[in-house]
Amino acid sequence: MPALCRDCLTTFDAAARCPACRSPRVLAHPELFDLSIAHMDCDAFYASVEKRDNPELADKAVIVGGGTRGVVSTCCYIARISGVRSAMPMFQALKLCPQAVVVKPRMAAYVAESRKIRAMMEELTPDIEPLSLDEAFMDLSGTARLHGAPPAVMLARLVRRMEVELGLTGSIGLSHNKFLAKIASDLDKPKGFSVVGKAETQAFLTPKPVRIIWGVGTATQAALEAAGIRTIADLLRWERVDLVARFGSMGERLFHLARGEDRRRVSKDEKLKSISKETTFNEDTADADILDGHLWRLAEQVADRAKAKGLAGRTVTVKLKHKDFQTVTRRHGLGDATQMADRIYRAARELFDTAGTKGPFRLIGVGIADLVGEDQADLSGDLLDPDAGKRAKAERAADAIRAKFGHDAIIKGRALR
Repeated sequence: MPALCRDCLTTFDAAARCPACRSPRVLAHPELFDLSIAHMDCDAFYASVEKRDNPELADKAVIVGGGTRGVVSTCCYIARISGVRSAMPMFQALKLCPQAVVVKPRMAAYVAESRKIRAMMEELTPDIEPLSLDEAFMDLSGTARLHGAPPAVMLARLVRRMEVELGLTGSIGLSHNKFLAKIASDLDKPKGFSVVGKAETQAFLTPKPVRIIWGVGTATQAALEAAGIRTIADLLRWERVDLVARFGSMGERLFHLARGEDRRRVSKDEKLKSISKETTFNEDTADADILDGHLWRLAEQVADRAKAKGLAGRTVTVKLKHKDFQTVTRRHGLGDATQMADRIYRAARELFDTAGTKGPFRLIGVGIADLVGEDQADLSGDLLDPDAGKRAKAERAADAIRAKFGHDAIIKGRALR
């Protein structure tokens, strides 16, 4: 059986230890050197960056997220032992792990590290489909001749480079399609490398719970359980036509994935569909000045990200969440696309004023959608607002000053509310 040492990258016939360096970190599988679809997922990415940059956090439980009313962005594995999970309300996370150190997210730092990892991936293959800053699919088909080594070896080299050069770790899932590669990457975290071959696909999947299927959330799982479907084995007993009749397009998807069938290609640079930012308040608020200040700051953050990515949006959205978690979302289509904070804010403010719901609110969010390139942005201006052009010029000038002297070089008065 082919085997690979994950420490020195020596390949050999399967053995308990590497014959070259005696490491026990041996990966062996009958199809190890035949598979080429991979999913790489960084291990507790945000928290790992924080621990690397602040060694005092190395042995502590770290939660990256907002204040007591926010949610957990991510947490380290020490915190996970206590039951803390991503997207968990912060108050609940701190009850489970009161000794945790809470760190505010530093998105600029995470983006910088993500770009470095992406550059390493691009040395392996141009076929990369990022899912977020810290995970991506890769198709390494046909790269063995170029690199002089099969994909499994190059993937092991990638995560070793990440650890040595960046001080960050990742887990690899290797299989014959995206569905199985993503499942595999989560089997042995952190620092995992798991393989699901073609020959074992059905035996691997059959005993698994249906929630292992990507996209099966709480609501879908409840609907499946109501139909007596709890495991992949249960799904396999249903005819395709019956699944479709009961669950629509999801039934079609479930039929194929239960059999390990996934024909989706690794799609390079899948287009971003929207850009949004939101904030959760420490205390519910209906204060008009405070809410207006947050609308401006969120609009500015959305605009900054749009400008950085060379994008603009034709639709502005506002999201409002009440104390009881009831959520209201409003949208407004613009005459032409924009990436300007001033236009985003003004549209968001109008949506907020006409939302038909009153505070206090626990969360407010602003976003843009229907994205296009920045070459299509702000072409006609606002014909009903003769001063819009002047404000746009002022915003561009402020952007240039901030780029040179830092983000806090110029701050609008409403941002201080």
